[in-house]
Amino acid sequence: MVDLIKIKDNVIKGEVDEVRDMVKKAVDEGQEVKRILNEALLPGISIVGDKYEKGEFFLPEMVIAATAMREGLKVLSPFLAPGDIEAAGTVVMGTAKGDIHDIGKSIVGTMLEGAGFMVTDIGVDVDPSKFVEAAKENNANLIGVSALLTTTMMGLKDVIETVKEAGLKAKVMVGGASITQEFADEIGADGYAPDASSAVKKAKELVKG
Repeated sequence: MVDLIKIKDNVIKGEVDEVRDMVKKAVDEGQEVKRILNEALLPGISIVGDKYEKGEFFLPEMVIAATAMREGLKVLSPFLAPGDIEAAGTVVMGTAKGDIHDIGKSIVGTMLEGAGFMVTDIGVDVDPSKFVEAAKENNANLIGVSALLTTTMMGLKDVIETVKEAGLKAKVMVGGASITQEFADEIGADGYAPDASSAVKKAKELVKG
């Protein structure tokens, strides 16, 4: 039988192939899928998040560990029922309409996954209505919107207004090179983060709040 502790350790080490193969073997052996998730994948990525916050891990370790967890989750996903994943929160994220910058958003998404959030990245140049659709589909409790350009900053406000008009309970967090706390307050965002590390802390605050 595959030892779930070994899967957890391999998530922490970022051993992508090992995690995928061991999870597949554990499923083939008939081990309970929910147990593999809750005793191997999620605890592993939670430890990675703790190590990052303590300064023991840095962005490369976080990225590879999140990749390993994601590969394990891909194996489990067909067997999981809705509600099986007890994540820190569910986040839909994308770049505002008219903006095609991707790197910062992708790093934040990876960091959030490393902290135990379930993340759906809906890409760049995203219409406000698409954020609402994705949030409904994924039952998201947090929507993350980024904008790098000053010309696309007001796209964040459009998303916030569309989310409110739709009556969603999901909170909206914004960020990007041109965004400030003052601007976030002005457009009615629930949260703002200047970088990927603080985005994780702010996301945890918003979900708990």
